[in-house]
Amino acid sequence: FHSLDYNDGKIKIGIENLINADFCVAGCLIAYGALLGKVSPVQLLVMTLFGVTLFAVEEYIILNILHAKDAGGSMVIHTFGAYYGLSISWVLYRPDLDKSKHLNGSVYHSDVFAMIGTLFLWMFWPSFNSAISDHGDGQHRAAINTYLALASSVLTTFAISSLSAKRGKLDMVHIQNATLAGGVAMGTAAEFMITPYGSLIVGF
Repeated sequence: FHSLDYNDGKIKIGIENLINADFCVAGCLIAYGALLGKVSPVQLLVMTLFGVTLFAVEEYIILNILHAKDAGGSMVIHTFGAYYGLSISWVLYRPDLDKSKHLNGSVYHSDVFAMIGTLFLWMFWPSFNSAISDHGDGQHRAAINTYLALASSVLTTFAISSLSAKRGKLDMVHIQNATLAGGVAMGTAAEFMITPYGSLIVGF
C-alpha cells in the first residue's frame, strides 16, 4: 500500500517497488531460518501470509512515520525476519522437540550448496544495500562501505573460527553465516559518510 497513488487510486509499479517486494521476501526467508525442519509446508504458507502483512506495517512505521534511514534493510528486513522467526518458533515450541536435536546437523553436500549460496550473497550484497539508496553518491558510498564491511567480516570470521576450533580447523557454519554479518551490519548506515575506517570497524 506504500505505492498507492491517492490521486487516481492506482498502485504504481516500478523498479523500486519490485526491489521492495524482494526485500519483503527476504524478511520471510530469514524467518524461515528459525523454523526449517520444525514446520510443515502449510504452516510455512500461513506464516508467509502473515509475514508479508506484518512486514508492510513495520516498514511503513519505520520509514514513513519514524522517517528512519535504512537503505540496506538492517532494521526493516533482518531485524524483522529474525524476531518474527523467533517468535513463531517460541509459539510452536514443544518440550519433546529436544529429542530431535541430532537431526539438525548438516552433511557434506548441504554444506557445499550452502557455501555456494554464501558466495553469491557475498558478491551481490553491495548491490543489495545500494539498490534503493539515493542515486549517485549515495549508491556509490553504499556499495563501497558494504564491500569494506564484508571484507572485514571475512577476515575476522576466519581468524576467530580458526582460533576457537581444535587444531585451527575452520567451522563451515561460521564461514556460511558470519562472513555475511558485515553486510547486514552495514545495511542501515550504508549510504552514510562513515569513512572506510568506519566501515571496517562495523564489519569487524
